[in-house]
Amino acid sequence: MKVSSTEVQNNFGKYLKIAVELEDVIITRNGREVAKLVPCEQRTVVSEEAANCIFNDRWKLSYEEFLKMVENSDLRYEYIDGEVYLLASPVYNHQVVVAEIYGTFFNWFKGKKCRALTSPFDVTLKKSESNINVVQPDIIVICDTDKIDGSGKYQGVPTLVVEVLSKSTKTKDMLKKLDLYMKTGVKEYWLVDPDKKEVTVYTFEKYEIADHDTYLGDMTAKSIVFSGLEVRLTDIFSF
Repeated sequence: MKVSSTEVQNNFGKYLKIAVELEDVIITRNGREVAKLVPCEQRTVVSEEAANCIFNDRWKLSYEEFLKMVENSDLRYEYIDGEVYLLASPVYNHQVVVAEIYGTFFNWFKGKKCRALTSPFDVTLKKSESNINVVQPDIIVICDTDKIDGSGKYQGVPTLVVEVLSKSTKTKDMLKKLDLYMKTGVKEYWLVDPDKKEVTVYTFEKYEIADHDTYLGDMTAKSIVFSGLEVRLTDIFSF
């Protein structure tokens, strides 16, 4: 495939996906071939690890480079500890679980100060001034809606975060994201496993794990931060 440099600049994410999944992208300028976009490894289905070398064969990007990369992209990315993750499309069971939990959350928070939202929605979290992260949790509950800026971007810290595991995200959700949420002020983190049909609820205090409970079978998962917020596992694992 041949495309102009202007077209690649305006739709980099699209042509990155083509190069990774389908064929090399030859970039032209004034009708001349000047560069080629190729995958780092043998082509495979795009997964969260497929963005390993999108800038100068580097595994890590600066925050500024990440913002530049996603500015005109129609793909979904997360940025954690300097590493870029290209988000794959979720499967049916994942979406059933997200829909069931969000439905319960939406109804429970209706008329209250806090609000539940679903992905895709960028959440920017700072571990430090030099370690800025951008994630798209499956579900968040925000109580600081005053932190929505004039462009509709959220600049606060969610009180509660829900991540529904999949094979490609399990390690990231259980390790990297748990650490990220714990260290940036999130109060409660739900890890939901559709394969095991279980939910683990973590609560954080003083940037450390204060407690955690695992629910399975016909149990009801309960929030610690929001007393009365409950989800029956038989409802969310209805497949």
